Amino acid sequence: MVEPEKQRARYIAGTEGAPPVPPPGGYHGARRVQGPTVLPQLDLAQGAPVPPVISSAEATQEKQPAGVIGWVALVAAILFAVVLLGTLLAGGTDALYGVTMLTLQLVVLAVVIAALFSRRGRVLGASALIVTLMLNVATVGAMSALQTSASGNYQGEKTEEQKHEEAYPGIKDTSSSTILAQPSLEEVRAQSEDVLAEIRRRLSEQYGYTWTEADKENLRPERNGFGGESMLVQYTSVSWMTNEPIQDYDRKVAVMDVIEQVMVDYDMYSLYSFNDPSSGMDDSILEKFYGSSDPRTQNTWEYYSDNYPDPLRFYAVIYDTSNDSTGEFTGEREAQSARTGEPLEGLQIYFLAPELLSEEDREEFETRMQEYPDY
Repeated sequence: MVEPEKQRARYIAGTEGAPPVPPPGGYHGARRVQGPTVLPQLDLAQGAPVPPVISSAEATQEKQPAGVIGWVALVAAILFAVVLLGTLLAGGTDALYGVTMLTLQLVVLAVVIAALFSRRGRVLGASALIVTLMLNVATVGAMSALQTSASGNYQGEKTEEQKHEEAYPGIKDTSSSTILAQPSLEEVRAQSEDVLAEIRRRLSEQYGYTWTEADKENLRPERNGFGGESMLVQYTSVSWMTNEPIQDYDRKVAVMDVIEQVMVDYDMYSLYSFNDPSSGMDDSILEKFYGSSDPRTQNTWEYYSDNYPDPLRFYAVIYDTSNDSTGEFTGEREAQSARTGEPLEGLQIYFLAPELLSEEDREEFETRMQEYPDY
């Protein structure tokens, strides 16, 4: 037999310079490895890999539920979306943009952001963010505005008192007695038609003018001063215009003299010239509206009369393209002529009267006004 020392020397031969072999039992105080790395094992019977063994602490960590902050963010986003949709269906466009809704939106957004920064609530926070982006004050408010515009319902969150005022049949700060005492729509229409017919007759006799209907009668509802429409209307008569131009200065003056005489005959005031320097307007304003501060070179003459305190207002306007030095005024007249079919230039006459009540509506007006004793 080989001696033990010689046998041991066989395994350590050629180790010159290497550290000495640890003594039996190892060095004193040496630390042991905590455990070997767990690698997949083979099931010798089946030949399939065996899942690695993991500690109970790791298993518990992987199965931890989502954090409370995530659920809070998701529930808050869903509830706020439901509130927005409910307000939309109720037609509360104004409420959607109120301070309360905007504040709630900021609170929900803050909770969602907090959930996104939480490791355990990040998944639910992302879901809450999607809900918030789809249904928020801006998107639902836009939907409500479109719905309101399409339906024509602008009632919003108005009180019953405000809705009552909107239905006021008269005009704010104008008593019902004043409205009932003034001429009716039918009376004003008849008087304006008579005056316009007389003007046309006299000018046709003296100067041979022929006439074209430049614009038809127009009735526009008057506002009542409370956000609604009254039962009164603004009347604009048929507009008449000469087919012949009037370009001579003296002829213009003579035409206005004839019209003024008709005004006096029908108990209206003498004509007032807007375009004349005696009107008190600054020369720059005259040049802007009438082409010049000198009536002899103006492209437009505009005269006015009324029968105050009655509502009739009369306008006589002469358009003269021969005094257009830039061509801009002629272009405007050509566009107007193409739109309405009226002559390019000449004399135009018409009446306007505001806040008129039709005789047919008089009884209904008096009945409805009884609902507003303090107005």
